[in-house]
Amino acid sequence: MPLNLPNLLTWLRIILIPLFVGIFYFEKSWVSAANQNLVATVIFTAAAITDWLDGWLARKLNQTSAFGAFLDPVADKLMVAAALIVLVQIERVDAIIALIIIGREITISALREWMAKIGEAKSVAVSFLGKIKTISQMIAIPLLLYHDRIGAFDPQRTGTWLIYIAALLTLISMAYYLKMALPQAWKQN
Repeated sequence: MPLNLPNLLTWLRIILIPLFVGIFYFEKSWVSAANQNLVATVIFTAAAITDWLDGWLARKLNQTSAFGAFLDPVADKLMVAAALIVLVQIERVDAIIALIIIGREITISALREWMAKIGEAKSVAVSFLGKIKTISQMIAIPLLLYHDRIGAFDPQRTGTWLIYIAALLTLISMAYYLKMALPQAWKQN
């Protein structure tokens, strides 16, 4: 495993997960609900920024590696799954939405692994729709975590709409990836 700045940022994202989840288990006498929301939002947002930053740095510094290419999406999926589970627990996201998003990530990860094994990884490369889905998620989750109104702006309402849009895009992009892989599946039989 190459120890470079992009990989360190990816590891940082993974290390932040227990802190992110743990903040909601602190006693209310230690940390108010509003501060829990704020700290969780800051941690998740920092993780989302490092997700973009580590990829950019890897390309800019010519420090891409097979290990980094493996670990980066794992860290991303772990952080999103942790956030969705926390949001279900604190009743800000419906469980079905979390199941759709997490289930799709597991399905597509398995599909990509299988396609790579048969030499057809390019068939299921990240699509523009998948990127839009990710952007929608990465905006929705901090809004849902923050939860408290900011003047007339209601982050919960906006975040809820965005997470529903992300879930819809999740289903559409999963169908797209499965459609791209289907010809290869028929060849394997």
